[in-house]
Amino acid sequence: MSRRIIDVHNHPNWHGVNIDKLVANMDEHGIEKTWLLSWEISQAEFDIAPIYHAVMDPRGLSAPLWMVVEGLHKYPDRFIGGWAPDPRDRHVRPKLKAAVEIHGIKVYGELKCRMRYDNPDAIATFKYCGELGLPVLFHLECPKYRMDQLYKGPTEWPEWYGGDITVVDNMCRMCPDTQFIGHGPGFWAEISDDADEATDMYPQGTVASGAVTELLRKYENLHCDLSAGSGCNGLARDIEHAKEFVTEFQDRILFGRDYFDRAQLDVLEKLDLSDEIMDKVMHRNAEKLLEDVS
Repeated sequence: MSRRIIDVHNHPNWHGVNIDKLVANMDEHGIEKTWLLSWEISQAEFDIAPIYHAVMDPRGLSAPLWMVVEGLHKYPDRFIGGWAPDPRDRHVRPKLKAAVEIHGIKVYGELKCRMRYDNPDAIATFKYCGELGLPVLFHLECPKYRMDQLYKGPTEWPEWYGGDITVVDNMCRMCPDTQFIGHGPGFWAEISDDADEATDMYPQGTVASGAVTELLRKYENLHCDLSAGSGCNGLARDIEHAKEFVTEFQDRILFGRDYFDRAQLDVLEKLDLSDEIMDKVMHRNAEKLLEDVS
């Protein structure tokens, strides 16, 4: 059966797909709306992973606010705007307020910076997002094997974003009025209790419930973004566990792609979920999160 689909995670001019091609791709896959997210980061941090230069628009650094606004103006009925200015910016909160009022920004995302997300500036920003009704969509990627590399010597400088999973506990506890959406390899590896043993971004093998399950049970303001290889792998590595996981947290799991294929939908269809659960994951949970945006 056909059903409404909201993709909560994509970017403007990403992997050679401009705004017009993105809308055409949405039509191809039956996607009604997409959360069009920024990714803002300093030049120094962006250059740590030079591969990004090959897949992002060279007119700007990564995916800045103006590219999101460009998409919103061209296709106002197809996109919902997200912008995550760096919490280390002294003027982050007034800028965010202006973006909400002027450009209709409804999501703080994607946050992906080389900083712990539980530092005081980040917590102040997240609390303000709660006041504005903006959900916070964050990328977590700080695996133990990469930290081991960082500690090897004075010239090592691998990329990392956000901190380890303990950061998520602190964010949710310190900002109870803010809705958080977890994304990225560092988040989804923690679906299993063997995350520290992983040696690559997408661990394989049977899942024994890990920190993500514990945090979802502990904090009602935590949600999951299924996008990218990390979210897809988090479910696909153990289909039996995935069905139990999605069923238990059916009100807090969001369909997202962060790309242009149907990998997430293929995995969800393998779970043989009820129509009610699928509707929640595919659009209703996303709509509910935006009900309180000022």
